[in-house]
Amino acid sequence: MDGREGPVTASLRFRLSLWISTAILAGAAIAGLYSYRAATEDAHRSQDTQLRQVGYLISRLDAVPSSPMARERVGDVDFDARLVVRFIDAPGAALPYPERPPRFANSLPDGLQTISIGRETWRVFVRTNAKGVRVAVAQQTAVRDAAARASAWRTVMPILFLGPVLVLMVTLLVRAMFQPLQRLARQLGARREHDLGELDRAALPSEVWPFVAEINKLIARTVRALAGQRRFIADAAHELRSPMTAMSLQAERLAASDMPGEARERLGALSAGLTRTRVLLDQLLTLARTQESGIDQSTQVPLKKAIQECLEDLVPLAEAKAIDLGVVGDADPLVGGRPVDIRILVKNLVDNAIRYTPPGGRVDIGVEEDRGRAVLSIDDTGAGIAPEERERVFDPFYRVLGNGETGSGLGLAITVSIANQIGAAISLAGKPDGTPGLRARVVFPARLAQPRQDDKPQVPE
Repeated sequence: MDGREGPVTASLRFRLSLWISTAILAGAAIAGLYSYRAATEDAHRSQDTQLRQVGYLISRLDAVPSSPMARERVGDVDFDARLVVRFIDAPGAALPYPERPPRFANSLPDGLQTISIGRETWRVFVRTNAKGVRVAVAQQTAVRDAAARASAWRTVMPILFLGPVLVLMVTLLVRAMFQPLQRLARQLGARREHDLGELDRAALPSEVWPFVAEINKLIARTVRALAGQRRFIADAAHELRSPMTAMSLQAERLAASDMPGEARERLGALSAGLTRTRVLLDQLLTLARTQESGIDQSTQVPLKKAIQECLEDLVPLAEAKAIDLGVVGDADPLVGGRPVDIRILVKNLVDNAIRYTPPGGRVDIGVEEDRGRAVLSIDDTGAGIAPEERERVFDPFYRVLGNGETGSGLGLAITVSIANQIGAAISLAGKPDGTPGLRARVVFPARLAQPRQDDKPQVPE
């Protein structure tokens, strides 16, 4: 799992946020429209009530003001709201004094009504009291509508503001709810290939538990299948060792007898094939054992002690080719892993360096500490490996052509399998000084590397 997200439209988090946000915005729009309409109607009802109240108050007068000055005092009750009051007579009668605009006809019936005077529209309330005094209280509809809209907008504004806020909150909450799944994905991405432990569902939402349970069952089935394959390889290699040993002994006894040169040449080819097959079987058994080992069996292994034990087996091979084999560096760290795995890792790398270094060459084993991590480097003076093949040589049964060495192509595959199990990083590169040869470098994890101060073995040069 590379941890990269797919297309946005395929994201469950995106779709959930989109649908919830759409529902919120649609609800806010409907609520806003309803609130706007209701607030407008309420404002108009309040304005009508105001007209009635003013009309009832003025109609309590016993008579119509007779002078223009008196009419002026009563006429404009609220100039800002353009609320005007006019006294009108019964239908057909005329006032003794002309009214200033707006002029309302005497024919207006009692009650609320909407009329047009010129280009203006008015909302008018007409009332006649017990004395026969008729009063008209009016307000322009444009003023009424403007006031109603302002009141409605004040009602709708909190809803319009709350909609985007809720969308943002939903987005943040959905992202927070999916954090456990993202952490699980990162944990899976950080696992090594040999880490086939079950997933922990405790920190995950309960809706995901069935999915995690099925993944754990799949992991368990995979572990059983891999274990069966490894047991089969180990059993097959073990069963083949006995007949191969017998055939090797028969070939040795046959070589001691007199035979023509051509037959002896063919016997030599047969013996070489038997030797390669025995090496292959041994490496298959080693690969099966290393893949079965677990990190929980690891201990702290002195790296130089492991190097010394490997050199005890490899010094004769180096002496046979007159190769200068030695250890460089005074560091003596502890590294985490099974002792047998650490020895196999070191031995395979040093054995490869000796085999692919021409006679009279040099192989240096370096041990150092870099920021708390143990670093093992093996430099040789051989022909090296082409850059395009340095990754492929770790594949099982892959061998660089034209080197003339006997092997099965499993040595580096076993080495990288061990490195993966203990969390070490292994790489192949050219020598830093630019001279011909190859450098194999193993960096052990810092959490397992610890400095060692005593018990420094003396490694033969």
